[in-house]
Amino acid sequence: MFSGLSPRYLTVLYHPSLNKASYGTLLGTQFFQVIPPEQQLKLKGTNNSTQSFVGGIVAYKALPRPQFASLQQAIFPIYFSIQTALPVVLALTYPGERSPPRSTRSGLAGVLDAENRWQVFVPILTILSTSLANLAVIGPATTKIMRERKHQETRDGKKSYDSPPHSREMTRLNKSFGQMHGASTLLNMAGLIGTIFYGFTLAGRLH
Repeated sequence: MFSGLSPRYLTVLYHPSLNKASYGTLLGTQFFQVIPPEQQLKLKGTNNSTQSFVGGIVAYKALPRPQFASLQQAIFPIYFSIQTALPVVLALTYPGERSPPRSTRSGLAGVLDAENRWQVFVPILTILSTSLANLAVIGPATTKIMRERKHQETRDGKKSYDSPPHSREMTRLNKSFGQMHGASTLLNMAGLIGTIFYGFTLAGRLH
């Protein structure tokens, strides 16, 4: 891959600084918004400040629930799009090892090397797959449930987060909502673990 590029461009592409910048951006976005918007919405009104490290806390304190929901729905696809794109950049810019007597390839070829399977390939694949699942499956499903709950609130004359009892349909929607945000949270945490694990490998390559 990239065999047609000149050595000068390959040097830039595989430069450790580019990989480090991509890694730092990825880790930063994960810590900024570690728990997904749908989990934050469930926590809204509970005076719980653990829904995210930065972004959710500020929005949680500053906005009423409807505006908070609109903001999070707008951020949600952007956040997971970034998380999906950056692992690809990490793979393409992976810096090979140049410490004699060991020498491994850079870029995607190095990621796919058998000796890098657990230290590099699996963490990057974990980050990519969990982010893609949130972007393409969990996110759209959650948005659909939220819209259905909004319509059901109008029919019931009662908010989904009001005290029970709720209608049978609202109970079903709330259960589905909880399942989606639980799955998204697990995927987020798995992706964060993969990112941290890759960070240790990257540090070893750049010492």
